[in-house]
Amino acid sequence: MSGTNSERRARLANDIRRQVSSEATKRLLRTLPVFRLEKEVPKRLTDLLDRLDGAEAEKVGGVRRR
Repeated sequence: MSGTNSERRARLANDIRRQVSSEATKRLLRTLPVFRLEKEVPKRLTDLLDRLDGAEAEKVGGVRRR
């Protein structure tokens, strides 16, 4: 093997970056349920975001955004 450990890591990182950004990989990931985009934000998440907005508004004394 040639090169230093940091050079090998850099080459590996570049290879991974190249493979992840390939169209074939993107097509494959789109078929997997975990990587599908949801059209709407789930109610549970919306409720949590509303609670977070309220807590932030109380902390800074501002107005909640909607």
